[in-house]
Amino acid sequence: MSNISFLYLLKSTIGGFFTEGVRFKEVFRHIDEMGYKSLNIIVICVSFAASVTILEASFHMKLVLHDDSLVPGFASMLIVRELAVVVMSLLLSAKIGAGIAAEVGQMKISEQVDALKLLGINPFNYLVLPRLVACLIAGVTLSLVANAVCLLAALGVTVVELDQSVSFFMIAFRRFVLMQDLVFSIIKGMAFCAVIPLVSCYYGLNCQPGAAGVGRATTKSVVSSSIAIIVIDFILTYTFSLFY
Repeated sequence: MSNISFLYLLKSTIGGFFTEGVRFKEVFRHIDEMGYKSLNIIVICVSFAASVTILEASFHMKLVLHDDSLVPGFASMLIVRELAVVVMSLLLSAKIGAGIAAEVGQMKISEQVDALKLLGINPFNYLVLPRLVACLIAGVTLSLVANAVCLLAALGVTVVELDQSVSFFMIAFRRFVLMQDLVFSIIKGMAFCAVIPLVSCYYGLNCQPGAAGVGRATTKSVVSSSIAIIVIDFILTYTFSLFY
């Protein structure tokens, strides 16, 4: 199988969805790998990210304004709009993206992808589409989980370190965070998680022979996915700001 372009991969994957359907057994297997088995690292990392956000915001507000009463509200808004979903997606790009690129790359250099074509199996429908659908579903679920964990961690730090009550945090949360913020966060999570399997499979299918080729494909997939997530985040954030 010769090198392919990203646009061709995208077109073939979407086309396979409408012409051949989705192999749901594979989708469920990938959801378990991408979602459930990634929960522990996501929960730990977003908890510390939210805690640091609260502490840093409190420190600087006390330094400048001598009052940190607005920290819970501003931090909650930042968590829902940006922090939770971006940290979650970058973690997945490293954990899941690297695994996909390595797996698909190994299949490419061992000629398993060519064997699929000889058997009349569409490699894009077999390899890319189940991972894409699984990542989209996992993106919705993990976005909600990351937001919930981040807010709980922020609440805990607010009560323990800022010496403010739970009711005060909830009042600030309701005043600063809108329902559309959560909707936009979920959309971002889906967009970010869609990038990961597409970019990873692209580099995997274009992998060069040998262990070094697999290593380069894995590294490129993680770097490219992370850059794409940051760029898409800027575009979506600017677009969503027009709705406020």
